Amino acid sequence: MINLILYSKPGCHLCEGLEEKLAQVTNINFELEIRDITTREDWFNIYQYEVPVLCQQLPEKEQNLPRLSPRASVRQLEKMLEKSLII
Repeated sequence: MINLILYSKPGCHLCEGLEEKLAQVTNINFELEIRDITTREDWFNIYQYEVPVLCQQLPEKEQNLPRLSPRASVRQLEKMLEKSLII
């Protein structure tokens, strides 16, 4: 199973948009964990100016995935995931 992590924060329309697009991805089977950066100081310090950040959870580390334009379509998101995920 592919495990993805979305670093997000409340009220972030870009985060919400990416989460909605991820829910529409049909060609890749994955589990999504959403992490609210306001709940941990270390996450907040790292990602406060970067959210949304999408990562793949690997056995020994998290791998950041390429950042997409907020205007990217679901199909563009699927293509990026197909190209970037380590399976």
